[in-house]
Amino acid sequence: MGRRSPSGRRAGTAAGLWAAVAGSSPGAAGRGGAPAPPPAPRGPGAGAAPPAPGGPGPAGVVPFPARPPAVALPARPAQPMRLGVIDIGSNTVHLLVVDAHHGGAPRPAASVRVPLRLVELLDDDGALTAHGERALIDCLADLRRHADELGVYDLVAFATSALRDATNSEEVLARVRAGSGVAVEVLPGEDEARLTFLAVRRWFGWSAGRLLALDIGGGSLEIGAGMDEEPDVVASLPLGASRLTRDWLRGDPPSQRELAELRRYVRAQIAPVVGTLYHVGEPTRAVATSKTFRSLARIAGAAPYSRGPYVRRVLRRTDLVDVARQVCRMPSAERASLPGVSASRAQQLAAGAVVAVEALDLLSVDEVEICPWALREGVILSRLDTFLMGWPLAHAQ
Repeated sequence: MGRRSPSGRRAGTAAGLWAAVAGSSPGAAGRGGAPAPPPAPRGPGAGAAPPAPGGPGPAGVVPFPARPPAVALPARPAQPMRLGVIDIGSNTVHLLVVDAHHGGAPRPAASVRVPLRLVELLDDDGALTAHGERALIDCLADLRRHADELGVYDLVAFATSALRDATNSEEVLARVRAGSGVAVEVLPGEDEARLTFLAVRRWFGWSAGRLLALDIGGGSLEIGAGMDEEPDVVASLPLGASRLTRDWLRGDPPSQRELAELRRYVRAQIAPVVGTLYHVGEPTRAVATSKTFRSLARIAGAAPYSRGPYVRRVLRRTDLVDVARQVCRMPSAERASLPGVSASRAQQLAAGAVVAVEALDLLSVDEVEICPWALREGVILSRLDTFLMGWPLAHAQ
């Protein structure tokens, strides 16, 4: 959990994702490449040295203040750039390709999902198995070929909870880069929350006021809150739906005892964050991202995703409690028949529902609005911002 320092942006964001290379811009020049000559002095006192900016001038004359130096802005791209991001999550490895340009929202060009389920390929010591490593290398090599075929200008790959928490993460990532040609950055949990918050802010805009953003992933729960694009408070908690299913819910459906123990654990994890959020102030709008929240909202009656991202989707806490009670009583095979629930996610939906209910209860949130943008879009927006500031992006690895 972290708070932004009063002096500005918090240091320590994942430097590999948006490392800036500072440079100087040339000053403005006159026509033909040479500076334009100054006009000839005219009137009384012609030829006299001008007063220093801001200093005393001739009687009755108010001097101009010092003029700020001109700054040459970077040229805006003439056409959209094709950017790609590979998100290595606990459940899915996802390649998202977008066309992006200054002043416009990134437009999806391609999306490829591979249900690798890395969180299930960890051994009892928390290390990624040899089989899991091989599967990841093959998957990334294939997605890189997809990106090349699609003409991606800039490709970045990042990993979240599953690889972040793996005990052999560093050795695996070195072998993954050698075997696939893709350099993977492990994204710290708080940076994951920051980038998700950035995506939420850009989607809803400044009129949304003070935002509270919640994201339930496979391995962790991310929370961000604040008025700006940089959240004032962020937290990353080990409350991912896949992780909790593996560690707490043995039965299918889970027993009442398992569910009660899980609720106590979830509340104990979230409770310390609540006091920190009180200092930020009550949110104007609470927002939820991720497949778990989308599925729960769909079961509760929200519009199907096939109607597009601009349809407003809201999940009320009262409806969520009813949905959670329903899915926790069902075996996973039966959950897969519910609207908005895929067979690959059905098993972990009960744990995700418990986290959602307890989070909204502890944070005193009556409803959340579902945001179609999340972490991947946040990474892309950050990359695009870096480019528009005049700092070069790394081409596809």
